Formats: sequence, structure tokens, C-alpha cells
Amino acid sequence: MARGYRILGFRLKTPISEIDILAKRGDVLAVVEVKSRTELETALEAVGADQRERLRRAGVQLALARPALRDCAVRLDLIALAPGRLPLHIPDAWKGV
Repeated sequence: MARGYRILGFRLKTPISEIDILAKRGDVLAVVEVKSRTELETALEAVGADQRERLRRAGVQLALARPALRDCAVRLDLIALAPGRLPLHIPDAWKGV
């Protein structure tokens, strides 16, 4: 929220996948996966291609179901958590993957 995101929901269950956090900023709908690992760098690797595709489809489905979100671009973000470290938000975490 401190970065201008409006949180729309936590742990949203859809028929396709569970979304940890759904947030909106401008015309971007962020589907945020939260991963806790001993090292921040390994959190990215913890989300496989199949899971990313399910999250993307779930985000698109939610956007289409809500008139206020229909024109939003769906983006997959990651919040990585590690002991003794500040949370790391990575927008468009798997861009180009």
C-alpha cells in the first residue's frame, strides 16, 4: 500500500488457483505470489511455469468478472520473504520467462 497499490484481496480462491494478494495500481492488476525461503533469490525459482500460468489465468478471469478491472493489464509479481531480511517486492517477476 505504501507504494500506491490498492489491495483488493488476500488468499483469493478461484477455480483455477489461489491468489495470495490481488492489488491494483493505475491500470495494472497485480497477481502477487508470496514465497518465504531461507534466501530471497530462491523464492523466484519456487514458482514453476505451470503455477505461473495458473496464476495468470486466475488473474485474467477475476479481471473479466469485475467490470472495474476489465481494462487492466494482469501482471505477476512476487513478494519474497527471508528470515532477517526486509520483504522484497519484485514487480513483473517472471517477465521474459
